[in-house]
Order: sequence, then structure tokens, then C-alpha cells
Amino acid sequence: MDKVKFNKILIDSIIVLTIFLIDRFSKIYIIKMAELGNVVDIYLTPFLNFYLIWNKGIAFGLFSFNEKFIYNIITSLIIIVSIIVLMMAAKSEGFKRVSLLFVLGGAIGNLFDRVYYSAVPDFIDFHIRDFHWFIFNVADMFITLGIICLILGEIFVKNIKYEKND
Repeated sequence: MDKVKFNKILIDSIIVLTIFLIDRFSKIYIIKMAELGNVVDIYLTPFLNFYLIWNKGIAFGLFSFNEKFIYNIITSLIIIVSIIVLMMAAKSEGFKRVSLLFVLGGAIGNLFDRVYYSAVPDFIDFHIRDFHWFIFNVADMFITLGIICLILGEIFVKNIKYEKND
């Protein structure tokens, strides 16, 4: 393997590992707080709380199921999608590559929890008065940020290409 390719893989691995570790440490901290106090319900600001819930569904608690068979199917699909994202990142460059690595790092963080805990700890509760968004975690933030960056990249890259063709 040449040095350039090795450095690229090393940097990609550091990005994914950093996201995974930030996610893990935040979840471990919240879980330890829950073990000590039996519940996590911390009011940080008028619009942001930490409130621990265990998510057995997919993103933002959607499609939560108690049945183990369906949970295992969803987990298997997440593994397949993560492998596809990894392959896409390996073939991409620049902004798109980093965006895909953000998605991958977050996906691996949540996948770890699904396997280790059989659920994903979500704890960030963003709200405006009585309107509460879905409770999420740090991995969800990176997945969402990566997807938003992919969408914006596609919009602006396509527009730049079209303008150059005119």
C-alpha cells in the first residue's frame, strides 16, 4: 500500500474513531449518572434538557419494537447500510468523503449500543416550550450533520456544474 493511501485510511479511521469515542464517552457519562441517581432529568437551559431514554427503534426512536426478531432485522439492516456507507466513503473524495465518515462514525456508535445494550441510550432533549423534538444522542447528531452536508454538497455541486456548462 502506498503512503498516500495509507495516510488517507489513517485520517479516515481517526475521524470515525473520534466520533465513536465522543459518542461513547457522552453515553457512558449519562448512563453512570442514571445509575447513581436512578434517573437522568437535568434541565440545562429553557430549551435543552438531558433526559435518558432507551431507544429500541431506529433514528429518533422511530419504529420501536419489543419483538426480538424485528429488532434483529433492523440491526442487520443497519449493519448492511453501514457497510455500504463505508464503501461509498472509500470511493469518495473531499467534503463528500468527510460527510460519509460522519454518518459512519455515528452509525457505528449507535450500532455498538444496539449490540451491547440491545437498545440505544438517547438523552438530548431539545424543546421550545411544550414542543419537544425527538430525544437523540451525539451519534445521531453526527449522522444528521453528515446527511445534511451530503444533501447540501449535492445541491451546490450540481448547481456549480450546471453553471459551468452554460
